[in-house]
Amino acid sequence: MMTESMRKSIFFFPLFFLVSFVFAQSIPAKYQAAKSNLQNGNYWEAMNAFREFVDEDKYGDLALYAAFHAGEAAIKANQAQNAIDFLQPLSQRSWLHQNESKILLAESFFLNKNPLEALSVVKSVEGAKFEKQASNLAYGYLEQESPDFLIRNLKEFQDLPVYTAALSAVLRKKSILSSDEKSLFYELQGQNQNWSSTGSNNGIFDLVVILPFSSSTQGITTEGFVYELYQGIQLAVDQLQKNGMKVSISTFDSKRSVDALRAILEEEKVQNADAIIGPIYPEETDLVSSFAEAAKIPFIHPLSNLGDRFSRNSFSYLFRPSSENIAEGIAKGLENSLAGKRIAIAFGGSSRDSKVAEILKGKLEREGFQLVKYQEIIPRNAASFLSDLGIRPTLDSVEVLVDQVVVLSDDPNMADPILSLVESVTTSVPIFVMDSWLTFNFANYEMLPYDNFYFISNNTPNFESEKMIHLKDQFYQSYSFFPSTNSILGSELVYWLSSHLKPDLGVDFRTSLDQQVFQPGEYTWGFNFQNSNSNRYVPVFHFVSGELKPINNP
Repeated sequence: MMTESMRKSIFFFPLFFLVSFVFAQSIPAKYQAAKSNLQNGNYWEAMNAFREFVDEDKYGDLALYAAFHAGEAAIKANQAQNAIDFLQPLSQRSWLHQNESKILLAESFFLNKNPLEALSVVKSVEGAKFEKQASNLAYGYLEQESPDFLIRNLKEFQDLPVYTAALSAVLRKKSILSSDEKSLFYELQGQNQNWSSTGSNNGIFDLVVILPFSSSTQGITTEGFVYELYQGIQLAVDQLQKNGMKVSISTFDSKRSVDALRAILEEEKVQNADAIIGPIYPEETDLVSSFAEAAKIPFIHPLSNLGDRFSRNSFSYLFRPSSENIAEGIAKGLENSLAGKRIAIAFGGSSRDSKVAEILKGKLEREGFQLVKYQEIIPRNAASFLSDLGIRPTLDSVEVLVDQVVVLSDDPNMADPILSLVESVTTSVPIFVMDSWLTFNFANYEMLPYDNFYFISNNTPNFESEKMIHLKDQFYQSYSFFPSTNSILGSELVYWLSSHLKPDLGVDFRTSLDQQVFQPGEYTWGFNFQNSNSNRYVPVFHFVSGELKPINNP
């Protein structure tokens, strides 16, 4: 609830003084009595007394002040609708106290349990002095709202500083935050920082890498996917330097700590970077995304497919396809395979898998496909998902109930039972899986009865290209082992950035991306970032005479 002091009109005495000065001896006695009632707290009497003077044809400009104070009295009498009736016409009039009228109208809407209307009025207030008054009013009400309400309407009011400040305060009060709330909280915290960048303009490609090499429970480790990614990044930087490109790399350990990350973002090298790679985890990426927007520095998330929270940001990118991009690529692949309209979708428990499945389901239903089965699976029931569709070893007596199957998971424990089952059946039903299945050492697709596996690209490496063979040799010479997929993606990311960050050409990063519908990759099959903050090129691959080929062209 708002306190009485919060409700006290900040315009009461100034406007009374102005009215007395302007109209001098001509103010009617009943108007003076209405003023006295308002000053003395007799709000009902004041509201009704001012009502007598709101006829502009009869009372001229005095009617505007009468309506204003009638609205003020109505607010204090908890008559919100009456206040709206008095104040709404005033707020639309071009008169001396239009902004004050808007602020009282906003308060009326708040009292009337209509915060969205109130916020729309707050957005229309002009002038630093009045904007501050409107913001102070709105904050007092918004901090009483639920997190769900504020998050639900964030898109409409995200440009209103008081709204994001109130949301941040409301989230801070919660003892337990969901993962989405936590990500949003850190993003809002970043927006409150006074970050900026003048850029180095030194003719050098200044790359900053921020990765969680350590944590509060573990020191820096030289194994795992984070270090693999970094090895690929460093190797590519070394090669660019050998090829004569002026490039520098500054690497920071985020420690999976928001406090450590804040300190990193204050570093001069970070604030003057041409691009930032990493970090990885949501609480980190949301903060860096906010920094990137303020400093106008491209920030690239190297591995994630979850880009919803970056969709409204101009300088935050996914290097890989977003969930929406993947779903779009699968839908095209299903259409191009010409195998039929009956589809089954299985998906793992990760956020990416469930998100892609949800988007794909809606897309296929809209495009006339028949969804035979849609199920989250675990390793224990992965094979039975197929057998329930009639894909069984005893196929001769069983009718297959589906034309095509989609399995969304990178988990080898999910792939193993599915591959074991498919090895023993005699069906050619196309099965679409993520490209990670190409790297599972237990998978031998050449030994399957039918060549019916299709692989969904997630920045798939072009394993047989000459450049890839050369990269493997370079990597082995540097590290004494061959590169993992994460290392390949690290190198590819650096080459992709270097091809678009060329200040000497006078073209900014976003413009350069938009100029290419399709860009061949150095080590992957390519990219399409035109009008997108993620890779829209999601081919589906199929083995043709033992060679992996895309079935849908760029």
